[in-house]
Amino acid sequence: MITALSGSDRIILGIDPGTNIMGYGLVHHKGNKIELITLGVLKLGGFPDHGIKLKKIFERTRSLITEYKPDELAIEAPFYGKNVQSMLKLGRAQGVAMAAALSLGIPIFEYSPRKIKQSITGKGNASKEQVAGMLNTLLLIKDPPEYMDATDGLAVAVCHYFQRKPIAGGEHYNSWKSFVIKNPGKVK
Repeated sequence: MITALSGSDRIILGIDPGTNIMGYGLVHHKGNKIELITLGVLKLGGFPDHGIKLKKIFERTRSLITEYKPDELAIEAPFYGKNVQSMLKLGRAQGVAMAAALSLGIPIFEYSPRKIKQSITGKGNASKEQVAGMLNTLLLIKDPPEYMDATDGLAVAVCHYFQRKPIAGGEHYNSWKSFVIKNPGKVK
């Protein structure tokens, strides 16, 4: 369980999109704490058609939203790789998950893989194992999942929590520039 600096009450759905396995995690930020609701995966390897996989991603995302009623969706942005076809498929998977959330009026926030890892472990090049280990410690996960895609989805939700929570005093800054503009006397 993680302690926040100021109170809030919201549910965050985090998604690690994929066309073979989609990972997801939900956390509840209430008062000054964040707690694990659930995490899991959607296995898509048994579906030979890419269009069917996209349909399943859309349906599962909608069902998670319908069941848990998250206030926000945080999703991992596609990473840049050498295989253009893989990037295209991953982008489509991300797009249908986003469309599912938007169709139900859920706001979307996107984070790069490096930002997610840095937010959870302090290192942008952390391994999946390091991210999972830190989440196990932070959220007191009793039964670590079989697939690290589940902890990857959870990491997106926790990253969003860290990025969106106000700093002490209640102000929220989305960049150093906005901090400097609002606090000219604090910067030399």
